[in-house]
Amino acid sequence: MTLYLAEIELSEGGEDALVASLDKLAAQARESNGQLIEAQAGKEAHRAFVIIETDSADNAQRIIEGAGLGKTGVKEVQLVGQDLDHVRQNAAKANYLVEWSLPEGLTLEKYLARKAQQTPKYALVPEVSFERTYVCTDMSKCLCFYDSPDEDAVLRAREAVETPLDSVTTIKKIG
Repeated sequence: MTLYLAEIELSEGGEDALVASLDKLAAQARESNGQLIEAQAGKEAHRAFVIIETDSADNAQRIIEGAGLGKTGVKEVQLVGQDLDHVRQNAAKANYLVEWSLPEGLTLEKYLARKAQQTPKYALVPEVSFERTYVCTDMSKCLCFYDSPDEDAVLRAREAVETPLDSVTTIKKIG
C-alpha cells in the first residue's frame, strides 16, 4: 500500500461539514481496502491536508470524490521521521505545518541524507518538537509537521536545521 496526499479546499460548510466529509472519506477508504491516515485543517488557509493509504492514485482520487470532497489532485508521498503507527496515535499532536517546494534536481536520496545530517540540530530549539514529514515522491514539495508553542519557534527550528520554507500554517484538530 502507498500513501497519497490530497490538498482539499474547504467549503463554507464549516467544521461540522468537514468532519462529516472526513467520516465518509474514512468509510470510503475502508470499503476500498484503504485507510485514512490523517487529516489536518489549516486555520488560516482554508485547506485540509489528507493522507490516505491505498493501492493507487486513481483509487485515492475515487475515495476523495466518493466522500464529496470534489476533484483534487493526489500525490504519492513518503513518510519521513516517524512510522505509520506513531502517526495514527499522535496525528493530533502537531499544530503547525510547514510547506516547502523542493529545489529542482534534488533527489530523495540527497534529501534523506541531508535530513539525517540536519535533524540533530532541532535540539537547539527544544520547545519545538518535529513530528513528521511527507515528501512528494515527484520531489515537488514536502509537508513538515511540528508541535510548537508558536510560529516564531517553528521559524527558529527551520533556521537551526538550515532549511527554507514556503509557508507556515497553523493547523487545528478536526472534530
